[in-house]
Amino acid sequence: MTAPTTPPNTEAGEPADEQELKALYQQFDAANMIPLWTQIDDLMPHQPTPRAVPYLWRWSELYPLAKRSGDLVPVGRGGERRAIALANPGLGGMPFATPTLWAAIQYLGPHEVAPEHRHTQNAFRFVLEGEGVWTVVNGDPVAMRRGDFLLTPGWNFHGHQNVTNAPMAWLDGLDIPLAYQNDTGFFEFGPDDLTDTSTPERSRAERLWAHPGLQPVALLGRRPSSPLAAYRWEHTDRALTEQLALEDEGYPGTVEAGHAAVRFTNPTTGGDVLPTIRADFHRLRAGTATAARHEVGSSVWQVFTGRGTAVIGGVEHSVEHGDVFVVPSWARFELRAEKQLDLFRFSDAPVFESLNQFRQATGTEAGA
Repeated sequence: MTAPTTPPNTEAGEPADEQELKALYQQFDAANMIPLWTQIDDLMPHQPTPRAVPYLWRWSELYPLAKRSGDLVPVGRGGERRAIALANPGLGGMPFATPTLWAAIQYLGPHEVAPEHRHTQNAFRFVLEGEGVWTVVNGDPVAMRRGDFLLTPGWNFHGHQNVTNAPMAWLDGLDIPLAYQNDTGFFEFGPDDLTDTSTPERSRAERLWAHPGLQPVALLGRRPSSPLAAYRWEHTDRALTEQLALEDEGYPGTVEAGHAAVRFTNPTTGGDVLPTIRADFHRLRAGTATAARHEVGSSVWQVFTGRGTAVIGGVEHSVEHGDVFVVPSWARFELRAEKQLDLFRFSDAPVFESLNQFRQATGTEAGA
């Protein structure tokens, strides 16, 4: 935001009204006041002018750095997590991917344990590859495997353990910047040891809630966050496969030709899994190009498999397995698949929908 516009220095013989105007601006400065007429272009632009910029982090660079941190940085009380935030270069050195979203690569070495804690910030994990880690959420051990999407809603105690001889890394997503900017964050340490070190195939949350269209009568009622701790890859993959199969058979179900997508939802409301974060998974057939679109709010994407191009703000970025990229608010965006392209996406859309500020434009509406 620009500083208030102060009239130039007056000279002898300057009209009295200009001298008075200069004095008025000096009084504004002294009283920590800024007149709207000097700020309106910044405060009320004709369309969003985000500080965050489109940016791409290569998995081929991210993973070796995470692995090196595993060799040098211990996990334990104090640092709590070996998580490396992806810092958008447009946000002045803050460890934020966008003004509302935090994204990081977390790395847990063989037989390491990340102790339990809780915070008001909502969190999830998306597993690009590997298995052998269990995240314990409020005492419920949840297996983490390739392609799984796992939730840690705000103020739930959680810790992690790796029970194998191999390291594992995954994508963390949180609404840390939103809580930071609005001074709403709380944090609390949990026990040093995990409350449950068992390694069940299915968590208790899945045994209760992972049955399509069915809710346990004993636990009925709307919840602000999904009670389902894990959304498994086999279900995501099957849903996307069936959408494209139905398209081949001439039935509706895809977002656009060659573009299948699913949204992870809260089974108690049908809405988003977290109050501040939306999560989707997209699959593009080889050769598919999506329509251009603009959306209010920002999003972070990770390529699960395949290869293609993300066009953000008119700039083309080649993308492949593991790459992470940011689409700032109202940036023109489209995808092109060179080979079948699977992508995980999370965004801040629920925040702006709840404020009645969400807007989008697609195809010809999105312009050039």
